Amino acid sequence: MDLSTIGRVMIFGALGLLVLGGLFVLLGRFGLTRLPGDLSFQRGGLTVYFPIGLMILLSVVGTIILNLFFRR
Repeated sequence: MDLSTIGRVMIFGALGLLVLGGLFVLLGRFGLTRLPGDLSFQRGGLTVYFPIGLMILLSVVGTIILNLFFRR
């Protein structure tokens, strides 16, 4: 692989992370931060949060969108 190919992969990866970050900001503004199925554990000064419900929702939406774009 030459450097131009690696550069393109890095640029598209960064753009993908930018879109994903924007999606998370929008979901937070719509109040989708705590969904049923999300696990949160607190003990002392430590809080551990597993957004399982949000990940399932994003997976379903992403699957539908990708199927619409890449269907032959």
